[in-house]
Amino acid sequence: MKRRCIILGASSGIGKEIAKLLINDGWTLGIAARRRERLEDIRNISPQNIFIKEIDVNKENAKAQLEALIADLGGMDLYIHSSGVGWQNEGLSEEKEMTTVHTNVTGFTNLIGFAFRFFEQQNNGHIVCISSISGTKGLGKAPAYSASKAFQNTYIQALEQLANRRKLNIHFTDFRPGFVDTDLLNSSKYPLLMKADKVANDMVKAIYAKKHIVIIDWRWHILTRLWQLVPNCIWRRLPL
Repeated sequence: MKRRCIILGASSGIGKEIAKLLINDGWTLGIAARRRERLEDIRNISPQNIFIKEIDVNKENAKAQLEALIADLGGMDLYIHSSGVGWQNEGLSEEKEMTTVHTNVTGFTNLIGFAFRFFEQQNNGHIVCISSISGTKGLGKAPAYSASKAFQNTYIQALEQLANRRKLNIHFTDFRPGFVDTDLLNSSKYPLLMKADKVANDMVKAIYAKKHIVIIDWRWHILTRLWQLVPNCIWRRLPL
């Protein structure tokens, strides 16, 4: 039986590594991102099983392009949303803050909602989002980014409750990795930095197991648990 997956944000980083793992495991893929030339490189791995589409989540045609990609595959069983932006922005640059909100909140909601409605019609599917441990608490160095990731965590949780209430056969997985060595960070100065291929391997295993919330890796799981225990009166004074 053909298994069909669409990955939005597959041109680099975690999304690209997941694509490589799934294609090696026999999936038919639809991969999408803003940079078409990078998608072409991935398609060369298995041209007969990989379809590509240039999609910018912030453009009005994003849903139409996603719908066209689904048609190219002949359907969709798994949707992975790996698209996102973020910066450390202590200077509170308006452009960086609003770009983060448009991409990680508005664009995210637009396409995750489309995937939900698609799977609702066929009463079957799996929605995966790659959020971040940054959504655990508000981070002063990255205000819009941490807030947008908290939004994603809550939105996926709400959709899962909605699907259960409607008795829909839709599964949800919210991946919350710590710092991963990708283009998004573009730096080796972050603590507990993880390799994208290792993170992707853990994610694919969790997708097959249909896990709900996955913090990667165990070190970040412990750290975020500790963060949650810090009272707000102390947290707001921490130099993070």
